[in-house]
Amino acid sequence: MRPVLGVLACALACGAQDAAHENWPAYGGGPSAWRYSALSQVNRSNIRRLAPAWVFQTGDVLGGLQSTPIVVDGVMYVSTAKNRVFAIDAATGRELWHYFYPVPREFGLIYGPWNRGVAVADGRVFMGTIDNHVVALDQKTGRELWLVNVEDMQQCGCNITAAPLVAGGKVIVGVTGGDSAHRGYLTAFDVKTGRKAWRFWTIPGPGEPGHETWAGDSWKSGGGSTWMTGSYDPELNLVYWGVGNAAADFYGDARRGRNLYTDSIVALDAATGKLKWYYQEVPHDVWDFDAAYECVLVDLPVNGRMRKLLVNVNKGGYAFVVDRTNGEFVSAWPVAENITWIQGVDQKGELVGRSEPVPGQTRLLCPSIGGGRSWNHAAFSPRTGWFYSTGIEWCQEVTAQKEEPKEGQNFFGGVFQLRPPLKGKAGGHLAAYDPVTGRKFWSYESKYPLLASALATAGDLLFSGDPEGNFFALDAKTGEKLWSFQTGSGHRGSPVAYSAGGRQFVATPSGWGSAVAGLLSQLWPETEDFRPGSAIFAFTLPEEGR
Repeated sequence: MRPVLGVLACALACGAQDAAHENWPAYGGGPSAWRYSALSQVNRSNIRRLAPAWVFQTGDVLGGLQSTPIVVDGVMYVSTAKNRVFAIDAATGRELWHYFYPVPREFGLIYGPWNRGVAVADGRVFMGTIDNHVVALDQKTGRELWLVNVEDMQQCGCNITAAPLVAGGKVIVGVTGGDSAHRGYLTAFDVKTGRKAWRFWTIPGPGEPGHETWAGDSWKSGGGSTWMTGSYDPELNLVYWGVGNAAADFYGDARRGRNLYTDSIVALDAATGKLKWYYQEVPHDVWDFDAAYECVLVDLPVNGRMRKLLVNVNKGGYAFVVDRTNGEFVSAWPVAENITWIQGVDQKGELVGRSEPVPGQTRLLCPSIGGGRSWNHAAFSPRTGWFYSTGIEWCQEVTAQKEEPKEGQNFFGGVFQLRPPLKGKAGGHLAAYDPVTGRKFWSYESKYPLLASALATAGDLLFSGDPEGNFFALDAKTGEKLWSFQTGSGHRGSPVAYSAGGRQFVATPSGWGSAVAGLLSQLWPETEDFRPGSAIFAFTLPEEGR
């Protein structure tokens, strides 16, 4: 375990705003994306008494329920795959209002439909949509306040699936498109008016620094999607965002170069969207190993000196740790055991021993396109000082092939087929790590990949869910399973903790679905029969158990 003084120093340095308390106000729990709740009414001593308090059915089962509920002042806000938004009494599960976005009949997307959550700020609820719009709703009534189009959906083949991020009076949204012929970006809008404030292109255009890393016109259709939610450091006034893979996914001959800023962490000025620094984890990605997942901001000692760090787990199964003030590489370590696309990462952050797909040949590579970890969010606990992340053991046969880009259309540059791992059984695990060194303290094994986010609490509990429908709690210090509840459908979303009426609740989305969930049947045929669903389950202690 990290020394107690180091943990206390982190808790003091990072600030209480990063740990969710009575509310769960943001996608990651707070601006630093810890997915940690400071509530401890539910803890290791009484977790076995945790019982269902209410269930809310959304009625929207297509694509599953991948959302993160937001809870502010006793009201829960949750979105569904088809852009339905519900405001729910967080103590009782009673619906207060709902908003159904008018989904186009023919949206023709390769992504979705699904939606991973809303943002709540300044009396408004913000959501990105299937057809690439951003909508602002009145927080009390659900009335539409403004609606803006980000980019033509039919042209770009993209949409917004992630929860927006509110930072510095702006609502910031990313975009899908990493597997289509498209050029990625981030866009910020004024929270009150919806007026566009800035846009950052993840692939530099002519005359911009980094444009030289793209051969010919490949930059125009190079991917670089920003399909998950970023983080924010209000002290530095920097927004941090992970950027997805370069396109075509497996064929890179037409885009020779490092392909900036794909597979990078970018730090942007929240006021202007100007690039302050970047760190590229996977130069010239030919595996579809996004760095688009969450950016967890922690202040921890490195070689005896406290530093402001950022931890990002990428799709290739590696966690990268950088200094969030300047992008300097600190360390990298794996969350999966079956990794063959590289031999490792050296002390300077360079990839060692790249094994790339060869056009026209079939090559076995690990992990699979589903990732050494999927997008489901890790958690950080200041009590233990540990970082909790899932990992997946599976491989694939890849055949790269030349493909001409067609704007907004699929642009994989190859085909793939899942295969069992080279060592051990195919499946998943949830483990506790030192966030700087990657030292593993314990691991909880799962028959299937774990595709739901983790939630750490001050009760020294770690919550998550599995594809079979089990919502469970582990001892955060030992990994021992302490409690489980069957919700009836698999877990693909993100649990949260909050307080209402003086009682702590733990709530989880239940509803199996998503593109990665659809891949599982290649290795586990029985998963084709896993039940769909779309419900929020809220749990609390009985009065006598508090």
